[in-house]
Amino acid sequence: MKRRKKAFAIWLLLIAVLLVGAVAVQPAASHGTVQSVLLDAVNHHTNRVSLFGLMNVNPGMISAFVITGCMLLFALVVRLFVIPRFKTVPHGFQLILEESVRLFDQQAKSASPHKNRTLGAFLFASGSYIFISTIFELVGIQVITTHGVSIPLPAPLADLNGALAMGCLAYLFILISAVKNNGAKGLAHALQDFLMPLSLSLPLFGALLCGLLMTELVYCFIRMSFVIPVIVAVMLTLVHALIQTYAFATITSLSYGECMHHEDGETHHEDN
Repeated sequence: MKRRKKAFAIWLLLIAVLLVGAVAVQPAASHGTVQSVLLDAVNHHTNRVSLFGLMNVNPGMISAFVITGCMLLFALVVRLFVIPRFKTVPHGFQLILEESVRLFDQQAKSASPHKNRTLGAFLFASGSYIFISTIFELVGIQVITTHGVSIPLPAPLADLNGALAMGCLAYLFILISAVKNNGAKGLAHALQDFLMPLSLSLPLFGALLCGLLMTELVYCFIRMSFVIPVIVAVMLTLVHALIQTYAFATITSLSYGECMHHEDGETHHEDN
């Protein structure tokens, strides 16, 4: 009982501190209107970054290069030094890794009972990239724009080009797999879903842009810019990372399963 009262008193004290700070601290100065922030988030005409002095690119492209390089390096280290030491009874990092692989593998098997091993690997790779690239903006790595302004690197999928590239990659994977396994029939079926890149990429881009809008509204119109924006940004980012990873993997696996569907009623064995 005493512990509960003590914990309750601590929570009240924290809430009081936050309220005092929210009232005492002036609202954070915005670097532009909400409209200008969202417009630059789409076209990146203002905040552009120099790529090794060769050209000016969107900051999302720099984020994509950094995330891809870090993920490849991490995968190499895990493959060479961690996986050979795996034990029969998993725990710790081994358990997390195996459960993640199993989750995407089961989704691939449920959507496509035949020819699903490649699909499981693609879902795991793309899902990991979407999740990591979404929470990457929480790191807050600073870069200098061409105008000499310091900005944090955004999530790559917050750029419409990055989201479209992700959707086109999934469609290309399904198209190649359909041709490889079902020939002309698979190609014809895959070509019917030519709008799938849009159905995959637009939700990714729209969700992250919505998170940016809500965070910017908190900064601009709510006086409690002392701690509230940080909480809102973290919660929205984590929720978007989970939802978009699940949505992308689900749509991709279902589209793949439709292209791998056999109408002859023959029995096919799983791809080994």
